[in-house]
Amino acid sequence: MQDTMQKLVALCKRRGFVFPSSEIYGGFANSYTYGPYGSQLKKNIKDLWWKTFVQNRADMVGIDGPIILHPKLWEASGHVGGFNDAMVDCKQCKKRFRADHVIEEATGKDLEGEIEKMQETLVTEKIKCKACGSSNWSEVRLFNQMFKTEMNTTGDGGEDVAYLRPETAGAIFIEFKNVIDSSRVKVPFGIAQIGKAFRNEIVAGNFIFRLREFEQMEIEYFIDPELEWEETFDNWLDMQEEFAIALGAKKEDLRRYEHAPEKLSHYSKKTIDIEYKFPFGGFKELFGLAHRSDFDLGVHAKASGQKLEYFDAKNNRRFVPHVIEPTFGLDRSILVSLLAAYTEEEIEGGSRIVMKFPKNMAPVQIAVFPLLKNKPDLVGKAKEVFDMLKNTFTCEFDDNGNVGKRYRRQDEIGTPYCITIDFDTLEDETVTVRDRDTMEQVRVKVGELKSYLQKEF
Repeated sequence: MQDTMQKLVALCKRRGFVFPSSEIYGGFANSYTYGPYGSQLKKNIKDLWWKTFVQNRADMVGIDGPIILHPKLWEASGHVGGFNDAMVDCKQCKKRFRADHVIEEATGKDLEGEIEKMQETLVTEKIKCKACGSSNWSEVRLFNQMFKTEMNTTGDGGEDVAYLRPETAGAIFIEFKNVIDSSRVKVPFGIAQIGKAFRNEIVAGNFIFRLREFEQMEIEYFIDPELEWEETFDNWLDMQEEFAIALGAKKEDLRRYEHAPEKLSHYSKKTIDIEYKFPFGGFKELFGLAHRSDFDLGVHAKASGQKLEYFDAKNNRRFVPHVIEPTFGLDRSILVSLLAAYTEEEIEGGSRIVMKFPKNMAPVQIAVFPLLKNKPDLVGKAKEVFDMLKNTFTCEFDDNGNVGKRYRRQDEIGTPYCITIDFDTLEDETVTVRDRDTMEQVRVKVGELKSYLQKEF
Protein backbone atom coordinates (compact mmCIF):
# COMPACT_ATOMS: atom_id res chain seq x y z
CA MET A 1 0.00 0.00 0.00
CA GLN A 2 2.86 2.40 0.79
CA ASP A 3 4.17 1.61 -2.72
CA THR A 4 0.91 3.06 -4.10
CA MET A 5 1.57 6.24 -2.13
CA GLN A 6 5.07 6.57 -3.58
CA LYS A 7 3.74 6.08 -7.10
CA LEU A 8 1.03 8.67 -6.53
CA VAL A 9 3.51 11.25 -5.17
CA ALA A 10 5.69 10.71 -8.24
CA LEU A 11 2.71 11.11 -10.58
CA CYS A 12 1.60 14.28 -8.77
CA LYS A 13 4.95 15.91 -9.44
CA ARG A 14 5.31 14.54 -12.98
CA ARG A 15 1.87 15.70 -14.09
CA GLY A 16 1.62 18.98 -12.18
CA PHE A 17 -0.80 18.13 -9.39
CA VAL A 18 1.42 18.78 -6.37
CA PHE A 19 5.06 19.92 -6.18
CA PRO A 20 7.38 19.94 -3.15
CA SER A 21 7.77 23.62 -2.34
CA SER A 22 11.03 25.62 -2.53
CA GLU A 23 12.94 22.87 -4.35
CA ILE A 24 15.40 25.34 -5.90
CA TYR A 25 16.51 26.13 -2.34
CA GLY A 26 16.75 22.51 -1.30
CA GLY A 27 13.10 22.12 -0.30
CA PHE A 28 11.13 23.15 2.79
CA ALA A 29 9.84 20.38 5.04
CA ASN A 30 6.18 19.42 4.55
CA SER A 31 5.43 22.39 2.32
CA TYR A 32 3.74 21.85 -1.05
CA THR A 33 2.56 23.83 -4.04
CA TYR A 34 -0.54 22.81 -5.97
CA GLY A 35 0.46 22.86 -9.63
CA PRO A 36 -1.69 23.67 -12.68
CA TYR A 37 -3.84 20.52 -12.43
CA GLY A 38 -3.76 20.30 -8.64
CA SER A 39 -4.96 23.86 -8.22
CA GLN A 40 -7.86 23.19 -10.63
CA LEU A 41 -8.74 19.97 -8.76
CA LYS A 42 -8.64 21.95 -5.52
CA LYS A 43 -10.97 24.59 -6.97
CA ASN A 44 -13.36 21.91 -8.25
CA ILE A 45 -13.62 20.38 -4.77
CA LYS A 46 -14.18 23.76 -3.13
CA ASP A 47 -16.82 24.66 -5.72
CA LEU A 48 -18.62 21.34 -5.20
CA TRP A 49 -18.54 21.79 -1.42
CA TRP A 50 -19.85 25.38 -1.61
CA LYS A 51 -22.58 24.44 -4.06
CA THR A 52 -23.61 21.41 -1.98
CA PHE A 53 -23.63 22.99 1.46
CA VAL A 54 -24.27 26.70 0.81
CA GLN A 55 -25.79 27.50 -2.59
CA ASN A 56 -28.21 24.58 -2.63
CA ARG A 57 -29.48 25.09 0.93
CA ALA A 58 -31.88 27.77 2.15
CA ASP A 59 -30.60 27.38 5.73
CA MET A 60 -26.94 28.22 4.99
CA VAL A 61 -24.94 31.40 4.45
CA GLY A 62 -21.22 31.94 3.92
CA ILE A 63 -18.53 34.31 5.17
CA ASP A 64 -14.83 34.86 4.49
CA GLY A 65 -13.02 35.98 7.64
CA PRO A 66 -9.39 37.10 8.07
CA ILE A 67 -6.48 34.82 8.92
CA ILE A 68 -5.18 37.17 11.64
CA LEU A 69 -7.89 37.82 14.21
CA HIS A 70 -7.94 39.65 17.52
CA PRO A 71 -5.68 37.76 19.97
CA LYS A 72 -8.35 37.95 22.68
CA LEU A 73 -10.44 35.56 20.58
CA TRP A 74 -7.82 32.83 20.97
CA GLU A 75 -7.40 33.55 24.66
CA ALA A 76 -11.17 33.24 25.23
CA SER A 77 -11.45 30.02 23.20
CA GLY A 78 -8.65 28.38 25.16
CA HIS A 79 -6.22 28.04 22.26
CA VAL A 80 -3.48 30.21 23.78
CA GLY A 81 -3.42 28.24 27.01
CA GLY A 82 -4.57 24.81 25.94
CA PHE A 83 -3.93 24.13 22.24
CA ASN A 84 -1.09 21.74 22.97
CA ASP A 85 0.34 18.42 21.82
CA ALA A 86 2.72 16.17 23.75
CA MET A 87 6.27 16.28 22.38
CA VAL A 88 9.18 13.93 23.02
CA ASP A 89 12.72 13.77 21.63
CA CYS A 90 14.97 10.78 21.00
CA LYS A 91 18.23 11.65 22.78
CA GLN A 92 20.16 9.30 20.52
CA CYS A 93 19.26 10.56 17.03
CA LYS A 94 17.71 13.92 18.06
CA LYS A 95 14.47 13.22 16.15
CA ARG A 96 11.28 14.77 17.53
CA PHE A 97 7.93 12.99 17.78
CA ARG A 98 4.41 13.31 19.10
CA ALA A 99 4.57 11.17 22.22
CA ASP A 100 1.01 9.81 21.98
CA HIS A 101 1.58 8.75 18.35
CA VAL A 102 4.82 6.92 19.22
CA ILE A 103 3.07 5.01 22.00
CA GLU A 104 -0.06 4.19 20.00
CA GLU A 105 1.97 2.85 17.07
CA ALA A 106 4.04 0.66 19.42
CA THR A 107 1.35 -0.55 21.86
CA GLY A 108 -2.08 0.34 20.47
CA LYS A 109 -2.79 2.45 23.57
CA ASP A 110 -4.44 5.86 23.10
CA LEU A 111 -2.93 8.09 25.81
CA GLU A 112 -3.63 11.48 24.24
CA GLY A 113 -3.74 14.14 26.96
CA GLU A 114 -2.26 11.88 29.66
CA ILE A 115 1.30 13.22 30.02
CA GLU A 116 2.33 11.21 33.08
CA LYS A 117 1.11 7.94 31.60
CA MET A 118 2.95 8.68 28.36
CA GLN A 119 6.20 9.22 30.23
CA GLU A 120 5.71 6.06 32.27
CA THR A 121 4.79 3.96 29.21
CA LEU A 122 7.83 5.06 27.22
CA VAL A 123 10.05 3.81 30.03
CA THR A 124 8.26 0.67 31.24
CA GLU A 125 7.43 -0.61 27.75
CA LYS A 126 10.96 0.23 26.51
CA ILE A 127 9.46 1.73 23.36
CA LYS A 128 12.02 2.10 20.60
CA CYS A 129 12.59 5.13 18.39
CA LYS A 130 11.41 4.22 14.89
CA ALA A 131 14.26 6.27 13.41
CA CYS A 132 17.25 4.73 15.23
CA GLY A 133 15.91 1.91 17.42
CA SER A 134 17.12 3.28 20.75
CA SER A 135 14.95 3.72 23.88
CA ASN A 136 16.57 6.87 25.21
CA TRP A 137 13.77 9.43 25.47
CA SER A 138 13.57 12.99 26.79
CA GLU A 139 10.85 14.15 29.15
CA VAL A 140 7.41 14.41 27.56
CA ARG A 141 6.34 18.06 27.47
CA LEU A 142 3.54 20.15 26.03
CA PHE A 143 4.02 22.15 22.86
CA ASN A 144 1.61 24.90 21.75
CA GLN A 145 0.66 24.64 18.08
CA MET A 146 -0.21 28.31 17.54
CA PHE A 147 1.96 30.28 15.11
CA LYS A 148 2.81 33.66 16.63
CA THR A 149 3.42 36.89 14.79
CA GLU A 150 3.55 40.59 15.74
CA MET A 151 1.27 43.45 14.76
CA ASN A 152 3.56 46.46 14.58
CA THR A 153 0.93 48.93 15.79
CA THR A 154 3.02 50.69 18.43
CA GLY A 155 6.38 50.42 16.75
CA ASP A 156 8.26 48.94 19.72
CA GLY A 157 7.38 45.27 19.06
CA GLY A 158 7.10 42.49 21.57
CA GLU A 159 3.81 43.38 23.18
CA ASP A 160 1.52 43.31 20.13
CA VAL A 161 1.40 39.54 19.72
CA ALA A 162 -1.05 38.08 17.21
CA TYR A 163 -1.61 34.56 15.93
CA LEU A 164 -2.25 32.87 12.62
CA ARG A 165 -5.59 31.16 13.07
CA PRO A 166 -5.34 27.43 13.88
CA GLU A 167 -8.91 26.86 12.59
CA THR A 168 -11.47 28.81 10.60
CA ALA A 169 -14.30 28.50 13.14
CA GLY A 170 -13.21 31.46 15.29
CA ALA A 171 -14.23 34.00 12.66
CA ILE A 172 -17.67 32.41 12.35
CA PHE A 173 -18.41 32.68 16.06
CA ILE A 174 -17.31 36.30 16.44
CA GLU A 175 -19.37 37.30 13.38
CA PHE A 176 -22.50 35.48 14.61
CA LYS A 177 -24.21 38.73 15.66
CA ASN A 178 -23.35 40.51 12.39
CA VAL A 179 -24.77 37.63 10.37
CA ILE A 180 -28.11 37.43 12.21
CA ASP A 181 -28.42 41.26 12.19
CA SER A 182 -27.73 41.56 8.45
CA SER A 183 -29.41 38.39 7.13
CA ARG A 184 -32.83 36.77 7.35
CA VAL A 185 -31.49 33.59 8.90
CA LYS A 186 -33.60 31.69 11.40
CA VAL A 187 -32.48 28.93 13.75
CA PRO A 188 -31.65 26.27 12.70
CA PHE A 189 -29.14 27.74 10.25
CA GLY A 190 -25.47 27.40 9.40
CA ILE A 191 -22.55 29.67 8.59
CA ALA A 192 -19.91 28.22 6.25
CA GLN A 193 -16.37 29.27 5.47
CA ILE A 194 -13.45 28.02 3.38
CA GLY A 195 -10.00 29.23 4.33
CA LYS A 196 -6.41 28.70 5.39
CA ALA A 197 -5.42 27.61 8.88
CA PHE A 198 -2.02 27.09 10.46
CA ARG A 199 -0.80 24.63 13.06
CA ASN A 200 2.80 24.25 14.15
CA GLU A 201 2.63 20.46 14.09
CA ILE A 202 5.38 18.58 15.92
CA VAL A 203 5.49 16.05 13.10
CA ALA A 204 3.89 16.77 9.75
CA GLY A 205 4.02 14.28 6.92
CA ASN A 206 2.45 11.63 4.72
CA PHE A 207 2.45 13.98 1.74
CA ILE A 208 -0.47 16.45 2.04
CA PHE A 209 -2.25 14.49 4.80
CA ARG A 210 -0.77 16.52 7.68
CA LEU A 211 0.47 20.02 6.89
CA ARG A 212 1.40 23.07 8.94
CA GLU A 213 -0.39 25.32 6.44
CA PHE A 214 -3.66 23.78 5.30
CA GLU A 215 -7.17 24.66 4.24
CA GLN A 216 -10.49 23.90 5.93
CA MET A 217 -14.08 23.86 4.73
CA GLU A 218 -16.01 24.38 7.93
CA ILE A 219 -19.61 24.91 9.08
CA GLU A 220 -21.11 26.01 12.37
CA TYR A 221 -24.76 24.91 12.40
CA PHE A 222 -26.78 26.73 15.07
CA ILE A 223 -29.69 24.90 16.71
CA ASP A 224 -32.27 25.47 19.44
CA PRO A 225 -30.86 23.99 22.69
CA GLU A 226 -34.33 22.83 23.77
CA LEU A 227 -34.98 20.70 20.69
CA GLU A 228 -33.74 17.18 19.94
CA TRP A 229 -30.44 17.32 18.06
CA GLU A 230 -29.58 13.68 17.37
CA GLU A 231 -31.40 13.47 14.03
CA THR A 232 -29.71 16.65 12.77
CA PHE A 233 -26.35 15.26 13.89
CA ASP A 234 -26.93 11.98 12.05
CA ASN A 235 -28.05 13.84 8.91
CA TRP A 236 -24.75 15.75 8.85
CA LEU A 237 -22.83 12.48 9.20
CA ASP A 238 -24.69 11.09 6.19
CA MET A 239 -23.95 14.24 4.19
CA GLN A 240 -20.25 14.09 5.04
CA GLU A 241 -20.07 10.49 3.83
CA GLU A 242 -21.95 11.41 0.65
CA PHE A 243 -19.45 14.20 -0.02
CA ALA A 244 -16.53 11.78 0.41
CA ILE A 245 -18.18 9.44 -2.12
CA ALA A 246 -18.66 12.39 -4.50
CA LEU A 247 -14.86 12.86 -4.33
CA GLY A 248 -14.49 9.28 -5.59
CA ALA A 249 -14.11 7.39 -2.30
CA LYS A 250 -15.60 3.91 -2.10
CA LYS A 251 -18.12 3.22 0.65
CA GLU A 252 -16.03 0.31 1.97
CA ASP A 253 -13.04 2.63 2.48
CA LEU A 254 -15.02 4.85 4.87
CA ARG A 255 -15.99 4.27 8.48
CA ARG A 256 -17.27 6.22 11.48
CA TYR A 257 -15.22 6.52 14.65
CA GLU A 258 -16.94 7.87 17.76
CA HIS A 259 -14.73 9.48 20.39
CA ALA A 260 -15.02 7.84 23.80
CA PRO A 261 -16.76 9.96 26.48
CA GLU A 262 -13.53 10.33 28.48
CA LYS A 263 -11.76 11.69 25.36
CA LEU A 264 -14.34 14.36 24.57
CA SER A 265 -13.69 18.05 25.16
CA HIS A 266 -15.49 19.26 28.27
CA TYR A 267 -18.05 21.15 26.17
CA SER A 268 -18.73 18.38 23.62
CA LYS A 269 -21.80 16.15 23.79
CA LYS A 270 -20.67 13.95 20.92
CA THR A 271 -17.83 13.78 18.38
CA ILE A 272 -17.61 11.38 15.43
CA ASP A 273 -14.93 11.27 12.75
CA ILE A 274 -15.46 10.10 9.19
CA GLU A 275 -12.31 8.08 8.56
CA TYR A 276 -10.77 6.96 5.26
CA LYS A 277 -8.56 3.94 4.70
CA PHE A 278 -5.28 5.57 3.67
CA PRO A 279 -2.31 3.55 2.33
CA PHE A 280 -0.27 4.65 5.38
CA GLY A 281 -1.51 3.36 8.72
CA GLY A 282 -5.04 2.38 7.71
CA PHE A 283 -8.12 4.34 8.76
CA LYS A 284 -7.42 7.97 9.67
CA GLU A 285 -9.57 11.06 10.12
CA LEU A 286 -10.93 12.68 6.97
CA PHE A 287 -13.84 14.79 8.29
CA GLY A 288 -15.06 15.52 11.80
CA LEU A 289 -18.47 16.22 13.34
CA ALA A 290 -18.92 17.59 16.86
CA HIS A 291 -21.73 18.87 19.06
CA ARG A 292 -20.05 21.85 20.75
CA SER A 293 -23.03 22.94 22.93
CA ASP A 294 -23.05 26.75 23.54
CA PHE A 295 -19.39 26.84 24.57
CA ASP A 296 -18.03 29.08 21.81
CA LEU A 297 -20.73 31.74 21.78
CA GLY A 298 -20.71 31.66 25.58
CA VAL A 299 -16.99 32.28 26.05
CA HIS A 300 -16.87 35.01 23.40
CA ALA A 301 -19.91 36.73 24.90
CA LYS A 302 -18.25 36.72 28.32
CA ALA A 303 -14.84 37.87 27.05
CA SER A 304 -16.22 40.61 24.78
CA GLY A 305 -19.09 41.81 26.96
CA GLN A 306 -21.46 41.44 23.98
CA LYS A 307 -24.69 39.45 23.94
CA LEU A 308 -24.41 36.68 21.37
CA GLU A 309 -28.01 35.52 21.46
CA TYR A 310 -30.78 34.65 19.05
CA PHE A 311 -34.28 36.07 19.43
CA ASP A 312 -37.06 33.65 18.53
CA ALA A 313 -39.86 36.08 17.60
CA LYS A 314 -42.40 33.30 17.11
CA ASN A 315 -42.08 32.09 20.71
CA ASN A 316 -40.87 35.38 22.21
CA ARG A 317 -37.73 33.95 23.76
CA ARG A 318 -34.02 34.61 23.66
CA PHE A 319 -31.37 31.91 23.84
CA VAL A 320 -27.75 31.14 23.05
CA PRO A 321 -27.86 28.52 20.28
CA HIS A 322 -26.01 25.24 20.52
CA VAL A 323 -23.73 24.29 17.67
CA ILE A 324 -23.17 21.23 15.51
CA GLU A 325 -19.84 21.57 13.70
CA PRO A 326 -19.10 19.63 10.49
CA THR A 327 -15.43 20.12 9.51
CA PHE A 328 -13.93 19.08 6.18
CA GLY A 329 -10.18 19.13 5.53
CA LEU A 330 -9.61 20.38 1.98
CA ASP A 331 -6.08 19.01 1.57
CA ARG A 332 -7.18 15.60 2.87
CA SER A 333 -10.15 15.75 0.49
CA ILE A 334 -7.73 16.32 -2.39
CA LEU A 335 -5.58 13.41 -1.22
CA VAL A 336 -8.61 11.11 -1.06
CA SER A 337 -9.67 12.22 -4.53
CA LEU A 338 -6.17 11.46 -5.88
CA LEU A 339 -5.90 8.10 -4.11
CA ALA A 340 -9.38 6.97 -5.15
CA ALA A 341 -8.71 7.96 -8.77
CA TYR A 342 -5.28 6.33 -9.11
CA THR A 343 -5.60 3.19 -11.25
CA GLU A 344 -3.08 0.87 -12.91
CA GLU A 345 -4.50 -1.21 -15.75
CA GLU A 346 -3.25 -3.88 -18.11
CA ILE A 347 -4.36 -3.06 -21.63
CA GLU A 348 -3.70 -4.44 -25.08
CA GLY A 349 -0.07 -3.85 -25.87
CA GLY A 350 1.03 -2.98 -22.33
CA SER A 351 -0.28 -1.10 -19.32
CA ARG A 352 -1.43 2.36 -18.39
CA ILE A 353 -1.88 4.61 -15.35
CA VAL A 354 -5.19 6.45 -15.37
CA MET A 355 -6.71 8.88 -12.88
CA LYS A 356 -10.40 7.94 -12.81
CA PHE A 357 -11.77 11.09 -11.19
CA PRO A 358 -15.53 11.60 -11.12
CA LYS A 359 -16.13 13.53 -14.34
CA ASN A 360 -17.11 16.78 -12.62
CA MET A 361 -13.95 16.60 -10.44
CA ALA A 362 -11.41 16.14 -13.25
CA PRO A 363 -9.08 19.15 -13.63
CA VAL A 364 -9.39 18.85 -17.42
CA GLN A 365 -12.74 17.67 -18.72
CA ILE A 366 -12.07 17.77 -22.48
CA ALA A 367 -8.79 17.59 -24.42
CA VAL A 368 -8.84 18.62 -28.06
CA PHE A 369 -6.20 17.23 -30.48
CA PRO A 370 -5.36 17.96 -34.09
CA LEU A 371 -4.14 14.65 -35.54
CA LEU A 372 -0.98 16.37 -36.84
CA LYS A 373 0.33 19.73 -35.67
CA ASN A 374 2.10 20.51 -38.95
CA LYS A 375 -1.16 20.54 -40.92
CA PRO A 376 -2.69 24.05 -40.70
CA ASP A 377 -6.18 22.87 -41.74
CA LEU A 378 -6.30 20.32 -38.91
CA VAL A 379 -4.88 22.76 -36.34
CA GLY A 380 -7.31 25.47 -37.40
CA LYS A 381 -10.31 23.13 -37.15
CA ALA A 382 -9.12 21.83 -33.76
CA LYS A 383 -8.85 25.38 -32.42
CA GLU A 384 -12.35 26.07 -33.71
CA VAL A 385 -13.69 23.07 -31.78
CA PHE A 386 -11.69 24.09 -28.70
CA ASP A 387 -13.13 27.61 -28.81
CA MET A 388 -16.65 26.19 -29.18
CA LEU A 389 -16.31 24.05 -26.02
CA LYS A 390 -14.08 26.08 -23.70
CA ASN A 391 -16.86 28.22 -22.22
CA THR A 392 -18.90 25.16 -21.24
CA PHE A 393 -16.16 22.74 -20.17
CA THR A 394 -12.65 22.91 -18.73
CA CYS A 395 -10.69 22.25 -21.91
CA GLU A 396 -7.07 21.76 -22.95
CA PHE A 397 -5.58 22.03 -26.43
CA ASP A 398 -2.86 19.41 -26.92
CA ASP A 399 -0.79 18.95 -30.11
CA ASN A 400 2.49 17.67 -28.65
CA GLY A 401 3.61 14.17 -29.72
CA ASN A 402 1.69 11.39 -31.44
CA VAL A 403 -1.93 10.80 -30.52
CA GLY A 404 -1.16 7.64 -28.54
CA LYS A 405 1.24 9.53 -26.26
CA ARG A 406 -1.29 12.32 -25.89
CA TYR A 407 -3.91 9.78 -24.77
CA ARG A 408 -1.52 8.41 -22.13
CA ARG A 409 -0.77 11.89 -20.83
CA GLN A 410 -4.47 12.78 -20.61
CA ASP A 411 -5.14 9.45 -18.87
CA GLU A 412 -2.64 10.40 -16.16
CA ILE A 413 -4.25 13.82 -15.82
CA GLY A 414 -7.65 12.15 -15.59
CA THR A 415 -9.31 13.79 -18.61
CA PRO A 416 -12.66 12.02 -19.24
CA TYR A 417 -12.86 12.74 -22.99
CA CYS A 418 -10.35 13.37 -25.76
CA ILE A 419 -11.48 14.75 -29.11
CA THR A 420 -9.33 14.21 -32.20
CA ILE A 421 -9.70 16.25 -35.36
CA ASP A 422 -8.46 14.24 -38.37
CA PHE A 423 -8.69 14.38 -42.16
CA ASP A 424 -12.19 12.88 -42.11
CA THR A 425 -13.28 15.88 -40.03
CA LEU A 426 -12.45 18.17 -42.92
CA GLU A 427 -14.64 16.04 -45.18
CA ASP A 428 -17.69 15.15 -43.07
CA GLU A 429 -17.59 17.46 -39.98
CA THR A 430 -17.26 14.50 -37.55
CA VAL A 431 -14.65 14.07 -34.81
CA THR A 432 -13.41 11.11 -32.76
CA VAL A 433 -14.47 11.20 -29.09
CA ARG A 434 -12.47 8.84 -26.89
CA ASP A 435 -13.70 7.76 -23.45
CA ARG A 436 -11.06 7.72 -20.67
CA ASP A 437 -12.41 4.72 -18.76
CA THR A 438 -13.43 2.36 -21.58
CA MET A 439 -11.01 3.75 -24.23
CA GLU A 440 -13.88 3.33 -26.71
CA GLN A 441 -14.06 5.79 -29.60
CA VAL A 442 -17.13 7.15 -31.38
CA ARG A 443 -17.63 9.61 -34.23
CA VAL A 444 -19.76 12.63 -33.40
CA LYS A 445 -20.88 15.53 -35.60
CA VAL A 446 -19.20 18.82 -34.67
CA GLY A 447 -22.59 20.51 -34.52
CA GLU A 448 -23.85 17.90 -32.02
CA LEU A 449 -20.65 17.74 -29.94
CA LYS A 450 -21.61 20.13 -27.16
CA SER A 451 -24.99 18.49 -26.49
CA TYR A 452 -23.39 15.01 -26.66
CA LEU A 453 -20.80 15.94 -24.03
CA GLN A 454 -23.31 17.70 -21.79
CA LYS A 455 -25.29 14.45 -21.63
CA GLU A 456 -22.11 12.53 -20.73
CA PHE A 457 -21.39 14.93 -17.86
